[in-house]
Amino acid sequence: MHTEVILAVKDVRRSAAWYEQLLGCRSSHGGSVFEILRNGQEEIMLCLHHWGDHGHPTLTDPGIAAGNGMILYFKVENLSDIWRRAQMLDAVIEEEPHLNSNSGLEEFSLRDPDGYYISISY
Repeated sequence: MHTEVILAVKDVRRSAAWYEQLLGCRSSHGGSVFEILRNGQEEIMLCLHHWGDHGHPTLTDPGIAAGNGMILYFKVENLSDIWRRAQMLDAVIEEEPHLNSNSGLEEFSLRDPDGYYISISY
């Protein structure tokens, strides 16, 4: 069993390009309404869905704060590379790289183009 997260976004193509640049994932669906992003092992990392399309009840109101109650948490092997990419993307940085005293892992946190909170950890 595994989870496939679907995020509602304003611009699927823009968000997909942002995640591809940040995380090094790739598109496997394409389009302006729905996108599937995969890692190098072909596993689904994230799905992006345009607000309001297809009538999904929780993906209809872009006026609600994005991601309230949720953290997108990515465990990676190349934290320093992704940190450099985040800086090149001019991402909104919430926390710079630091040692998380709870997990004992290095991490940083940022916001994606729609305001979703993301933590990247090694």
